[in-house]
Amino acid sequence: MKLQQVSANCFAVLNEKNRVCDANSGLINLGGGVVIDTQSDLPHGRKMIELFGKVWRSMPKRVVNTHEDGDHVWGNQLFEGAEIIAHRTVRELMPQVADPKETQQLLKGADRFLTRMLLKALHPGVLAVAKQLQQDYDFDGIKLVLPTTVFEERHVLHLDGTEVHLIYVGPCHQIGDTIIHVPKERVVFAGDVIFRECTPMGWNGTYEKWLKVLDLIIALDPEVIVPGHGPVCGIEGVKEMKAYLEYVREESRRCFGQGLGALEASKKIDFGPYGGWRAPARLYMNVERAYREFRNEGADAPWDHAKVFDAVLAVAKAKGIEVEF
Repeated sequence: MKLQQVSANCFAVLNEKNRVCDANSGLINLGGGVVIDTQSDLPHGRKMIELFGKVWRSMPKRVVNTHEDGDHVWGNQLFEGAEIIAHRTVRELMPQVADPKETQQLLKGADRFLTRMLLKALHPGVLAVAKQLQQDYDFDGIKLVLPTTVFEERHVLHLDGTEVHLIYVGPCHQIGDTIIHVPKERVVFAGDVIFRECTPMGWNGTYEKWLKVLDLIIALDPEVIVPGHGPVCGIEGVKEMKAYLEYVREESRRCFGQGLGALEASKKIDFGPYGGWRAPARLYMNVERAYREFRNEGADAPWDHAKVFDAVLAVAKAKGIEVEF
């Protein structure tokens, strides 16, 4: 993890491995301080606080959760007494989407011989993602702390004369997606609307909506963008991600027309110029998302997570690369 100053009063803590759960956090160091997203576990949350502690005067008065996924909210409990702000749906969905028990049980189960053998036989992708998470994460002790303040479309903070705009853009990656715009400093904290130098994945929403949100970010004309995952970027990062989504949607459409299933299509579609991104086999999720649209299925249709992880592993094997999640 590293601390990076991105403008006069905005900072980021970046997880440099850039794999699943390696989420970024932000800090607007004005008006008592605003932290954006709180990391995936308590050790990472404490390290983030240590790094931001180099520049803030005291623990911040406010926290913003950009969406409901655990890797962005599991450090909330470390900010006792802070106002926690998010879109209304984040507070509604966190008890289901971000319940830490499933992840805690997964990592413990991967250490038990019988469970490990069962996973290897039935869901090898689940075992693979558990082993990867064990390298860096410890989910023990997490207590889910929900947002205390919620909003609908927009919410404005006034911090020592600087306006901060919270803009609801979901569903895009998740239902509660929110971006944070600091116009005066030309900074956008994008949450998981933007993945940088790693393959994006979305659980809700449509390609059309995601592409429109990327156009919105371009229209805001930021000089600096802090993505939910990956290194800090400018508008070029938005354009690259937009190009990726358009490429995958069109390749998926071609394969769908040929009668291929989503997994077969994912094995066939070339990674193109995006093969150097982390976790390229996540391609399967984006192909399946396109297929759901082609089949006129609901944008909020549930996912079978075990099937997803198994498919990502299968794509990596078919491509002859080491699997990353």
